Amino acid sequence: MLEIGTKAPDFTLPDQDGVEHSLSDYRGQRVILYFYPKDNTSGCTKQACGFAERYPQIQENGAVVLGVSKDSVQSHKNFKEKFNLPFTLLADPEKEVLQLYDVWKEKKNYGKVSMGVVRTTYLIDENGVIVRAFDKVKAAENPAQMLGELA
Repeated sequence: MLEIGTKAPDFTLPDQDGVEHSLSDYRGQRVILYFYPKDNTSGCTKQACGFAERYPQIQENGAVVLGVSKDSVQSHKNFKEKFNLPFTLLADPEKEVLQLYDVWKEKKNYGKVSMGVVRTTYLIDENGVIVRAFDKVKAAENPAQMLGELA
């Protein structure tokens, strides 16, 4: 996990429509940058819908939400449309940003070891500095937790 107080590494990834987004595009706003394992899985859907439900309050607090996974642009497009998500999903199939943010790790599931995304959420301030970082977050609780961090 990246250190609180350090500058968040800049990156450029395509969104659900194939439009490129850089983290630096969001300077002047706070960013909830969350990394999740896979579109349309139960935990990831709960987390995304939780952020969608709270998005008006998140925006009122001067923040945006960016979700990142290794899923494709098309997968993100389908996921966003299916659940009417009001925020941007970024596709990182090459896992470059997942590795840059130290969220692509060895995981154990039922005794089986594999590589995957450790569900992690960063709060980045208006100047691009990491002010909060949470790893191994609980999908259903994370959106309310992050809204609380904005207050």
